[in-house]
Amino acid sequence: MLLFNDTAENLLPYDGELIYFGQLFGAKKADDFYNMLLQDIEWKQDEAIIFGKRILTKRKVAWYADAEFPYTYSNITRAALPWTETLLTLKKIAEEHTKAEYNACLLNLYHDGKEGVGWHSDDEVTLTPQAAIASLSFGAARKFSFKHKITKETKGVILEHGALIVMKGETQKNWLHSIPKMMKVTTPRISLTFRKMIY
Repeated sequence: MLLFNDTAENLLPYDGELIYFGQLFGAKKADDFYNMLLQDIEWKQDEAIIFGKRILTKRKVAWYADAEFPYTYSNITRAALPWTETLLTLKKIAEEHTKAEYNACLLNLYHDGKEGVGWHSDDEVTLTPQAAIASLSFGAARKFSFKHKITKETKGVILEHGALIVMKGETQKNWLHSIPKMMKVTTPRISLTFRKMIY
C-alpha cells in the first residue's frame, strides 16, 4: 500500500508514461466512495457493434462530463450526464495528484473477475492528444496490463482499492492496455477514468 505517493516513478520502460500513485484513501474512506458510486451512478450495460451486430456486455458503464458531450467508442455514441457531487470530489482529488485538468469521466463496473476489457488504446479523435487520463479504482484489486504495439513487451500493475494511476504522453500512441479476466475475483470493481475531451 502506497498512501499519498506523489513521487511515483514511470512504470513503462519507454514510449510512454504510466504513473501509479498507489492507494489515496484509508479503507473506510475507500469503502464509502465505493458504496456511493454503486448507489448513485446511472449504470447501464455497455454496448458495442461488432461485425454489424449490437452486443450488450455484462460490464456496466456510465459517462459524465462538464456538458452533454457525446463520446463514441466501439461504434456507439453516448451522451454525457451531469456530474454528481461524489464525482466532482473525486475529479478534484485526481487533478490535484496528477497536476492535470479533466472535463469528463468514463466509469466501468466489473461485477467480478469474469468481466474484463481486451487490448485497446484510448485514442478516439475527441480525446485531447497526449493529455493525461487518470484512473481511480474502488473495490476488488485487478490487474492493469500493457503491451507495446511494436515490441510486444508487456507490463502490468495491480490496481488496489482506492488507488490512482495516470497514463499520459505517448502512452496511447505506443501501448495497448487491458483489464484481463481474473476468475478468482468474486467481488465488483469500479473504475473511473477522467479524461480531457475536445469540443
